[in-house]
Amino acid sequence: MATFQPTPLGGKKDTRTVGRNYQSIFLIIFTLLMTTGIGVRLAYLQIVEGEYYRKRAESNRIRMIPKQPERGNIFDRNGKLLASTRYPRSVYLWPMAHTKPAWKVVGARLAQILDIPQDEIEKKLEEAGANSSSLIRIARDLNEAQITAIKEYENELQNVEIHTEAVRYYPKGRELAHILGYTRELTAEQLQEKKKDGYRLGDVIGQMGIEKAYETSLRGEWGGQQVEVDGAGRPLRVLGEKQAKPGNDIRLTIDLDMQLAAEKALGSRNGAIVALDPKNGAVLAMVSHPTFDPNIFSKQKLTQKDWESVQGEDHPLVNRALSAFPPASTFKIVTKTAALESGKYSPSTVLQTYGSLTIGGTRFGEWNHAGFGPLGFVGAMQWSSDTFFYQVAKGIGGPTLIKWTRKYGFGEKTGFEFTSEESKGLVPDDAWKRKARKMPWTIGDTINMSIGQGALLGTPLQVAVMFAIPANGGDRVQPHLLKDNEEARSWRKEVKMKPSTIKLLQEGLRKVITEGTGKVLNKPTIPPVAGKSGTAEAWKRGIKQNHTWFGAYAPADKPEVLIVAFTEHSGGGGGSLAAPMILQIMEDHFQRKYPGKYQKPVNGQ
Repeated sequence: MATFQPTPLGGKKDTRTVGRNYQSIFLIIFTLLMTTGIGVRLAYLQIVEGEYYRKRAESNRIRMIPKQPERGNIFDRNGKLLASTRYPRSVYLWPMAHTKPAWKVVGARLAQILDIPQDEIEKKLEEAGANSSSLIRIARDLNEAQITAIKEYENELQNVEIHTEAVRYYPKGRELAHILGYTRELTAEQLQEKKKDGYRLGDVIGQMGIEKAYETSLRGEWGGQQVEVDGAGRPLRVLGEKQAKPGNDIRLTIDLDMQLAAEKALGSRNGAIVALDPKNGAVLAMVSHPTFDPNIFSKQKLTQKDWESVQGEDHPLVNRALSAFPPASTFKIVTKTAALESGKYSPSTVLQTYGSLTIGGTRFGEWNHAGFGPLGFVGAMQWSSDTFFYQVAKGIGGPTLIKWTRKYGFGEKTGFEFTSEESKGLVPDDAWKRKARKMPWTIGDTINMSIGQGALLGTPLQVAVMFAIPANGGDRVQPHLLKDNEEARSWRKEVKMKPSTIKLLQEGLRKVITEGTGKVLNKPTIPPVAGKSGTAEAWKRGIKQNHTWFGAYAPADKPEVLIVAFTEHSGGGGGSLAAPMILQIMEDHFQRKYPGKYQKPVNGQ
């Protein structure tokens, strides 16, 4: 008889045994893995990413209100102000402003008041990044109407701030544009390059001239307040403050009175005037035309008229004092030096001059088409005889002439501060001609070079350095704009030529003024002058429009001032067009410096 097994109270008996012992182990392992993963993630966030998230948290709680440094002032040699600072009012926003719900209203209203497209404002804010803790300037130089409108709509324009800032100002504007240069906001490319130096979005930087050359000294250091804010962005307390450090003031070698006189003398002509102290290379004046007003670059946005004033075929931004042109007959100083130093010609050499000479199958003419009869080195300079210098150039050969051309400083930068703007010019030689023109050097190239033509190119500043060598007795000077207390000798390098060569150079340059092509400068209104003219053949749009030159220094026996005047495509001759400019500048300078010593100009002449 079968035995009945009662079922346990509460249901069926679970007879399953497979896997039961592993459930608890699985749950334990799963829990450990989850706990470990969470722990690793927390450790990663705290240790590896901790600094990043701390900064993000602080950027929501702590903000920096920057204080822009004042740029250093620029003065002339006598302490007259050339560049300073003005204080317009500007609009600033926090970078995260455009991510807030109210931005639709704020952005549209700001764009209307400031006359700036809303997407342009947003682009600036996006460039800074929403997590940036610095205010971003949206517009500068607000007028009274814009300030009134912002205040009128202040309920709509939350988190819009108006602050005073320092902006560059040039009291003389156009007259010193190519010396001082200008400042402007960093471009996107410049910002990427300059971030490592502490520059930030919206910073201004020197873009040319002194502003660029001495940017590091003039710039100063940013300061600001570190402020704790609440959830609405309202300041709660100042956590710290760093005073902005103003840039250094600098004093230039420029004589403002001479600069203004040179500007007036050049007038409306395109060209350049450079004035140096021939003893040490200090630049007393540097004018380039056409010019521009550097103050326009301090605007938030240039108008069409502003752009037109700095663009165009005449290239107003180009400093013609540092641009290269054929130096014409002023270069006969170098040819004369090379001939006398070669040993092939003595100081007493006399050569017959002609209406023209045929050399190497080519006819080379005299400028007066007739010649001047027999001339020595002094007379050849006095009359600027081309055929005289053709003959001595042929006698010494191209390599000797090229060697002395380089000794005078042509073909290389002068050491002047504007390294990115200065051309080194061109001293052609056999290697250059074979590469550039696929032809060897010929005697014709030497002949052309002897009178400052052919492929030879020099800047007005290089030509001034050339004139300084006979003026100071044989030293090549380094032109410079920063005034300091160094001895003149530190700016000079001996060229090493015979005393007799220097003497003949000085006598020839003096004869140019007393009896030759520069008699317009032989006036009792200024001290005795020495100098040389030059007229370079040049064409513009197929029409012959010569360049003209004149270089001169005074007093001839103990020079204080050396001036080179250059006009571009002006036509005429150096003695008739460029020399009167120098007369005008010298009269202004010497009458001012030595009142009563020289006769007053008659009827402004």
